[in-house]
Amino acid sequence: DFLCISLVNGFIQLRYNLGDRTVILQTLQKVHANGNTWHSLNAGRVGNEGYLDLDGINVTRKASPGMKALDTHTDFFVGGVSSLNLVNPMAIENEPTGFTGCIREIVINNRELNLTVTDSKGGANIGDCDGTDCGYAVCKNNGTCQVENSGFSCSCPREWTGTTCEQSIYCSQNMCGSHALCIPQPSSLSYTCACTLGWTGKYCNNKIKFYIAKFVGNSYIKYTDPFYGKRDLQYSRLSLNFTTNQTEGLIAWMGKSEDEDNDFLAIGLANGTLKVVINLGERISVPLMHSKYFTCSDGRWHFITVVQNQTCIKVNLDEELILFEDIDPQRKYTALNYGGICYFGGFEIGRKVNIVTTGLFQKEFFGKIKDVVLFQDSKKIQLMKAEGYNIHDGNSGN
Repeated sequence: DFLCISLVNGFIQLRYNLGDRTVILQTLQKVHANGNTWHSLNAGRVGNEGYLDLDGINVTRKASPGMKALDTHTDFFVGGVSSLNLVNPMAIENEPTGFTGCIREIVINNRELNLTVTDSKGGANIGDCDGTDCGYAVCKNNGTCQVENSGFSCSCPREWTGTTCEQSIYCSQNMCGSHALCIPQPSSLSYTCACTLGWTGKYCNNKIKFYIAKFVGNSYIKYTDPFYGKRDLQYSRLSLNFTTNQTEGLIAWMGKSEDEDNDFLAIGLANGTLKVVINLGERISVPLMHSKYFTCSDGRWHFITVVQNQTCIKVNLDEELILFEDIDPQRKYTALNYGGICYFGGFEIGRKVNIVTTGLFQKEFFGKIKDVVLFQDSKKIQLMKAEGYNIHDGNSGN
């Protein structure tokens, strides 16, 4: 399998092969080869239907029956490859040659790649394209860069300040402690402090310990499973206790959540009903819901266990089996490749639940979580030792 974008006789070509045949798309217009015109290129595929857009002019190849998954396990190359004989002969029209020109702002599945010395895995014969200290996106938040004798300076929009417009004016005089993140609140011309795990208070100066995690909105815990490499991913299990009086919220998400192709197992609430969603690699995930249970938003503690045995999913709520379903009798994908990452209550600050989950869940969790166990582990996860923000001590009153 491959997906390749190349410059051919002045035109841009997209070629991809998902295992059955090579699809070729070519732009309607040529690119300017004068060396000073930037072009915007948008290319990709949805299933086996391809699209190619150069400067707003789109070419689409309608899908026909066939393979729909791109199975590649190589590095991602930009501008050339480490050895030209790595290139599949079907991926290009002419003999393979490296790209000469400038490339910036590469975004793959909504994630921008940092084209820097430290962020890339390797490379050769790459120079600075702009030739000045301004470069690309030096000034953050739509700031304007000016070349100076001593380097550069940024002219910042009204609500931003700092040498690269990186700081909100509402946070420029903040009193958040060293264990906090300043979150600007433009509507009130102020700010709030987001506390790292183990700290609380208005300015995050009070140290706390907990074994029950209380989520108050804009809260999350990100746990990295140290035993991920030893897990049998065809037989996954997640259990926990939760309590809430909200009818919507993401309780847990096993998966990297970096792009839409990532596998995941998710637990949450929708309209007060328990909702479990599992994706083993098909990108299409079937939500499993039990309409009988509208009692999960009653402020009581509930115990949930989700077991994945290849494509068979079993869900227990309060020791009662409420769901048992085979999500793919064909057994095309049977492993939950969750990357060793588990989120509880939500995602990183600034990442909205409804966007990251593509509408599967509407908002972050408000409530309490305890007794989280992965697989058949004998010990509960120590939530205190994970990464997170805005988690309060939920021990009181329990």
